Amino acid sequence: LALTLILAFISVLLSIIGGLILGLLCISRNNYVRIPVTLAVNFIRAMPLLMVIFWMFFLLPAITGGKFPENGTVICALTIFTSCYISQIVKAGIASIPKGQTEASTSSGLTYWQTMRYVVLPQGLRNMIPSFVNQFVSLIKDTSLGYIVGVSELTQVAQQINNRTQNYAAEIFIFLAIVYFLICFAFTSLSRWLEKSLAWRKSI
Repeated sequence: LALTLILAFISVLLSIIGGLILGLLCISRNNYVRIPVTLAVNFIRAMPLLMVIFWMFFLLPAITGGKFPENGTVICALTIFTSCYISQIVKAGIASIPKGQTEASTSSGLTYWQTMRYVVLPQGLRNMIPSFVNQFVSLIKDTSLGYIVGVSELTQVAQQINNRTQNYAAEIFIFLAIVYFLICFAFTSLSRWLEKSLAWRKSI
């Protein structure tokens, strides 16, 4: 369970950074930047996460020239996959800010990137927080695919215990489902609370 949460936390932190960068590139005014990045993001989003994990499993050792840790493989795959989804959250969050603020910032002498950094993103990120939490909930469940490359996360260990006992499969996997439910329910409740809190602050 600890490893599952660690994988999810590290991956979501890296994904937020990657998603911010990709989201900004997806709305870039430069067609030579925006179009290739948008195509790459949509391509990865169209792929099953399992395939991305396999890509990383074979690609990373070839790049590094040696064996790559299984945990690192899963983190890289989850980060790349989730960054592409978060980029769309960032894109939508930026689009939610009235264009008048961007125009006012530009007319006051700020560059495009200064406008994004000081005006648009600080407001947009507040709107994105609940979606980030929901993406984290999905990421916790996605870590279960780490068993494919031998990562001893929660699902993998449950499978190992079931293989050893072979008598308590229902009890083991019902317990596993309850653990995932409790974790995801806790973070989903946090997301709902954040949405209400942010909505209340906007109304003030």
